[in-house]
Amino acid sequence: MNTPLWTPSPARIASAAMTRFAESVAAKHGVGLPDYDALWRWSIDRPEAFWREIWDFGGVIGTRGERALVDADRMPGARFFPDATLNYAENLLERRAGDDAGDALVFRGEDAAARRVSHAALKAGVARFARALERAGVAPGERVAAYLPNLPETIVAMLGTVARGAVWSSCSPDFGVQGVLDRFGQIAPKVFVTVDGYWYGGKPIPIVDKVAAIVERLPGVERVVVVPYLSASGGAAAPDLAGVRHALSWEAFTDRESGGPIEYARRPFSHPLYILYSSGTTGVPKCIVHGAGGTLLQHIKEHRLHGDIGRGDRLFYFTTCGWMMWNWLVSGLAADATLLLYDGSPFAKAGRVLWDYAEEERMTHFGTSAKYIDALKKIALVPRKDYTLATLRTMFSTGSPLAPESFDYVYECVKKDLHLASISGGTDIVSCFVGGNPAMPVRRGEIQCKALGMAVDVYDENGASVPPARGERGELVCTRPFPSMPIGFWNDPDGAKYRAAYFERYPGVWCHGDYTEITASGGIVIHGRSDATLNPGGVRIGTAEIYRQVEQLDEVVESLVIGQDWPPGVVGDVRVVLFVKLREGLALDAALVDRIQKHIRANTTPRHVPAKVVQVSDIPRTKSNKIVELAVRDVVHGRPVRNLEALANPEALEQFRDRAELKS
Repeated sequence: MNTPLWTPSPARIASAAMTRFAESVAAKHGVGLPDYDALWRWSIDRPEAFWREIWDFGGVIGTRGERALVDADRMPGARFFPDATLNYAENLLERRAGDDAGDALVFRGEDAAARRVSHAALKAGVARFARALERAGVAPGERVAAYLPNLPETIVAMLGTVARGAVWSSCSPDFGVQGVLDRFGQIAPKVFVTVDGYWYGGKPIPIVDKVAAIVERLPGVERVVVVPYLSASGGAAAPDLAGVRHALSWEAFTDRESGGPIEYARRPFSHPLYILYSSGTTGVPKCIVHGAGGTLLQHIKEHRLHGDIGRGDRLFYFTTCGWMMWNWLVSGLAADATLLLYDGSPFAKAGRVLWDYAEEERMTHFGTSAKYIDALKKIALVPRKDYTLATLRTMFSTGSPLAPESFDYVYECVKKDLHLASISGGTDIVSCFVGGNPAMPVRRGEIQCKALGMAVDVYDENGASVPPARGERGELVCTRPFPSMPIGFWNDPDGAKYRAAYFERYPGVWCHGDYTEITASGGIVIHGRSDATLNPGGVRIGTAEIYRQVEQLDEVVESLVIGQDWPPGVVGDVRVVLFVKLREGLALDAALVDRIQKHIRANTTPRHVPAKVVQVSDIPRTKSNKIVELAVRDVVHGRPVRNLEALANPEALEQFRDRAELKS
């Protein structure tokens, strides 16, 4: 049995919203719920009752209707709350009676910019933006696209958009011209909101020329609204917008409007809210359409119950507007939390910038990526030595599997009394399949639990459920409908692409594409993406198992592993090839290769040992900081990479092409 690293105190368990919710359900429905597993089982066996309880527990503003779930046996095809009407923005803005002067948003930029936005100011700004959209002729269902950093104006624009019943879509301003067009070119936005530039790594990066090139190729855009972020923070002169078609400043677009009451357009539960995008590394990104009601209910459940977020809490997630965690973060307003926003490099000030922020703003929930935690470990930063972190009680991690050693690092170097919630889901569901529970122990290397209302299981290749036992692995699936399933894909009228993406492998069952195991203690371990799983000698190996071992070595900064078809031209077997980025000034030699291979062999199996270890100067990754094994595999095998614009550093791929080390 995996001994817990952290166990919540009896007082913390008693005060957790999860505990109160379970007690309420047990009393109201006359069921015995002795532990979390019983509550989870009830939530998937009684979905109509469960999701009604989430609606009521979360205080959703709107008309619920009598029916909670129709066609529950259809997946896809089930419909949640088909008679309900609501507005997502109303549920985020109209909750804090009597507290309009308190912070709704706090913003810090890498350039030292700092701002506070009260609830009253946020609502006034949303009212002005919504009225400006109305004056611009934006109707419910039309699209507003944003090319923005994680600024207060971004949240104002999003809430103003959805208050009117229009649809929001965003990406971060580090995307290149083609990457933006690959996304927004598919959805025909009417209004395009952007900045004049942004800061990263201590440098101002103007983007007005990119904006002009993008807008010229988006013929349906009728307004371009420019936030003067770079110029306002001293990074550039006021932008010349003469070369940008239909452009005007944020102030010119919004200041003529009044900040009176917001006219919320209540729409059906499944009315489109967001269009999010797949990574796009294997072709043009898929446009994933999410509904307002399903997104709201899932986030209320995850924030209030799994995250124990409530009034007075101060929620932070390091994210860009091109990652679904931004959408997840914003919903924290529906839990009555203050949102702490940041734009720039997380490693500014020698890696201390986010910890300064956490201390000074009394952060209660710190969200980040597994890669960030691993990087802190590599640079030997020990926040607990320099910060009290007195208010910090939860740390979220997602984006890739959190290695067991990173669990150790958090408890040794950040804070001992801390709920470390490793969570996992995806853009596809704008939420989580598995996640944290503040009333349960945290075990090393394990995600704590299956999320409430999510019928998560692990299937083998034949579609049989894999029994919970250490070492038995398979595909992460969800066997019953849930409300944040996508409405569908944009420009997929018959749903063929949608069904092929998730339901082709196991008909009627969502297959998520994660190679997973459920442990004997009921925890979840994700071993990497299924499509990147290695098969040397016909035995499946999760890439995360190799990364975990390699990146323990001080010499290695980062790594990437693929299966190379071997012998060349023979389909059916692969050899494991490991690429390593070493610390500056180090060169890979035979001794280090031998050390890497022995370390992997000693801590895994002989099949995990790479046949080749190759040094590279950089590891290619997406804009949301995920490494791209499939793109590297394509380059190594001489196949084209179909969408370089999806990568943050596409030039890094060239060093994998035609390597002499891979020919023998």
